[in-house]
Amino acid sequence: MPLLAVETSCDETSAAVVHQGRVLSNVVSSQISLHAEYGGVVPELAAREHLRNLIPVARAALREASVEAGQLDAVAATRGPGLPNALLVGFKAAQAAAFVLGRPFLGLHHHQAHLYSPWLRGQPPVADFSRFQPNLSLIVSGGHTLLVHVRAELDHHVLGSTLDDAAGECFDKTGKMIGLPYPAGPEIDRLAEAGNPKAYDFPRPMIDDPNHDFSFSGLKTSVRYFLRDHPGLLDDAQRLRDLCASVQAAIVDVLVTKTIRAAKRLRVGCVTASGGVTCNRALRQRLTAACERERLTLLLAEKNFCTDNAAMIGILAERKLMRRAEPTTLDADILPNWALG
Repeated sequence: MPLLAVETSCDETSAAVVHQGRVLSNVVSSQISLHAEYGGVVPELAAREHLRNLIPVARAALREASVEAGQLDAVAATRGPGLPNALLVGFKAAQAAAFVLGRPFLGLHHHQAHLYSPWLRGQPPVADFSRFQPNLSLIVSGGHTLLVHVRAELDHHVLGSTLDDAAGECFDKTGKMIGLPYPAGPEIDRLAEAGNPKAYDFPRPMIDDPNHDFSFSGLKTSVRYFLRDHPGLLDDAQRLRDLCASVQAAIVDVLVTKTIRAAKRLRVGCVTASGGVTCNRALRQRLTAACERERLTLLLAEKNFCTDNAAMIGILAERKLMRRAEPTTLDADILPNWALG
């Protein structure tokens, strides 16, 4: 029987129906235009929008999947990490639905779900976990940058994470300094396409460190001082494009170098990448080229599954139920700072 999944960890309200590894529907309502006025996500506004949108989104997901609520076998939702008030909306609604229907409920880790989103491929998306394990997974989003060794299905170990600003934060905060609209990451990607990535030499933080951690606050600070010392740069369209390309190159260099180094050290044959920043074209191109050079299989999450979505929550929930995981109790609470173990 099918499973309903809900995701409300930040500023996207999403509901999906999955069945036997297939995504029957995946509906996402984005709040980007709402938060753009403020230059970032406003937690209280995000929670209010989730309250407004969740029921229509869930109904749309069921309708698209041609599934009635009474036909559901289980209900799942993101438990953490994320914005507390945003998480509460989806988590408590899903708990209530499971209680009313008398079905098992699972509260899941948002980043663990990202680990499995690269397997959602094809039309309709079908999850195939039988190939390319173990693997090395890069999860790179607005608030998190992680390298994870996936030893087998539902068996993973975090190798490294961000010590301060994540890659996505660096993109967005740099864009804000430049004067780009929120979210700045896609705009930097667009401008960088016509820029020279070697025009300006920005630092590659921790790129030579033997560990698997990341740090991007120093790069952000370097851009701030660069702008201070070149006050007329932003008035020149080409120099602005060169700046975007140079900053993007620094971030991508660090992500790709550390990912390939970890994959080689672990002697895995497959690399996966997911999370919102994985939509960045330069990252996808550089990671593809690096994996081809090292003869590694690369699975990039499809762009509609890179950003926050309920399909990956549903797929993970289904796999856990198949492995007879214990359901989450209906009095459980959210875990906004839940670390991926």
